[in-house]
Amino acid sequence: MTMCSAEAPAVRFCGQPVTVDQMELICEVVETCSGLSRTELAATLCDLLEWRRPNDGLKTHECRLFLEKLETQGRLKLPASQISRPHGCVTTVPMTAQGDIQPELVGTVRDVAPITIELVRDDAERRLWRELVGRHHYLGHKMPFGASLRYLVRAERPQPAVVGCLQFSSPAWRMASRDNWIGWDDAARKRNLQRVVQNSRFLLLPWVRVRNLATHVLGRAARRLPQDWWEHYRVEPVLLETLVDPSRYTGTCYRAANWIEVGETTGRGRMDRNHGRDGLAPKRVWLYPLVPTATDILQVG
Repeated sequence: MTMCSAEAPAVRFCGQPVTVDQMELICEVVETCSGLSRTELAATLCDLLEWRRPNDGLKTHECRLFLEKLETQGRLKLPASQISRPHGCVTTVPMTAQGDIQPELVGTVRDVAPITIELVRDDAERRLWRELVGRHHYLGHKMPFGASLRYLVRAERPQPAVVGCLQFSSPAWRMASRDNWIGWDDAARKRNLQRVVQNSRFLLLPWVRVRNLATHVLGRAARRLPQDWWEHYRVEPVLLETLVDPSRYTGTCYRAANWIEVGETTGRGRMDRNHGRDGLAPKRVWLYPLVPTATDILQVG
């Protein structure tokens, strides 16, 4: 891939001048996230740069055209064009009997074993995952930014049933407590960020009351994810991250699964790049090294 140029000539996006800092970020995302589609790149950039419509929707279409214009000018190299659903958008949540409250499932992991964690692969599984997360996770369902994989968690006893859902996706671009724990500089972060993967959804269905199931699932998922991620994106992850809302959860299952609590976010979220909401909704940051040398690998610039 050719190097992206952030220097003059100046360019404009939707009539507004694009600053050198913005161009540097565009170059960094395009070069670092080469495994994403053009639409995924455009959505990620719109989210980071706050390129939004009056109704708060991302200007993904305009951004993709903008990136393709930059490519024709020889200023960057995009991945081959492919069809992709716009990311970051809220999609329709099905309402079927599969998502209705079920009889309570209680006991221990041994009582409901074996537990399987299955990668979501077909339309039926995608609809089921979307319904369960959309109806029963407090954050609901939204198309994730960047790369992502989804899983259904199944228990076999007393009868086969889906008991939970997982989603892993691209990491936060910057997060002070995580970045300080890793100890990388900007060059290393730019080079290695995509070797960090975020656990962006974890749901055990509200009628599932199985002791230690959450910890068991997190451990199984951490062992399985690296191979799946490599097969899909040709990137070998070495660190997992997640954010826990302390007003709702204590993070006990992550601690029991040997995740490390390293601090908290500023509370701004993705949509507040001007720091107007600092501290309003901070999340606790948890990390899980997938290999013992994770920090050494990530620090290489």
